[in-house]
Amino acid sequence: MRHKLAGRHLARTSAHSKAMRRNMAQSLFQYGQIETTLPKAKEIRSFVEKLITLARRNTLRSRQLVISMLNDRAVIGREEQDQYDGMSLHQRGRVLANRSGRRHRSGTVPAAYNKKTYPFVAKSVVGLLINDVAPKYKDRTGGYTRIIRLAKRRIGDSTDLAILQLVGSEGEVATAQSKKTVSPRRQRILDRIAILEGKQPKRKPRSKGAKAATGKAPSAPETPAAGDEQADAGT
Repeated sequence: MRHKLAGRHLARTSAHSKAMRRNMAQSLFQYGQIETTLPKAKEIRSFVEKLITLARRNTLRSRQLVISMLNDRAVIGREEQDQYDGMSLHQRGRVLANRSGRRHRSGTVPAAYNKKTYPFVAKSVVGLLINDVAPKYKDRTGGYTRIIRLAKRRIGDSTDLAILQLVGSEGEVATAQSKKTVSPRRQRILDRIAILEGKQPKRKPRSKGAKAATGKAPSAPETPAAGDEQADAGT
């Protein structure tokens, strides 16, 4: 019998499970939703909701518990992600390494930084949870997340997939997901399925340089047919 054995092992050690819960919870608070397997989503859900309940209290003790359970991680906001991708490795290091606060990153640019070169710095996932995520649920007693089962399965082992989503973040996630593209591996699988079903596979359009390199050779001049030559000779 399974008495007093709460939680799922997920074929991992206790240290690995603890690190996985922290990492997935941090990604959920940063992006608003994550796509994972159904057993993992069910396991992470209770952990995330407990963190949000503690963050709602916003007391010294609750903040200490959140930091001890979640750990800290530097996060980049959605509005700064495109600008961060265009930075050099040195600039990214300074943006992520700056703490600009006593316990966690406050997101304020230090006075010693050049505001044109570094218009923003990274924030703390703990600060994001306490200041941005938790206040949205001040009038909600529970049920901060939802699990949406997906019709597709994971390619490697055909495991059920699901989306773990923060309630109320649908609009922000839809804007971020509009830029998301299908991975090359999944696109190849979808192309094979389309060919087996007799459909036209979706191919990525080639660049202008590739079209110019593989352009059609100039067509040869048309030769008159044999009947036309005889008609010309007769006239």
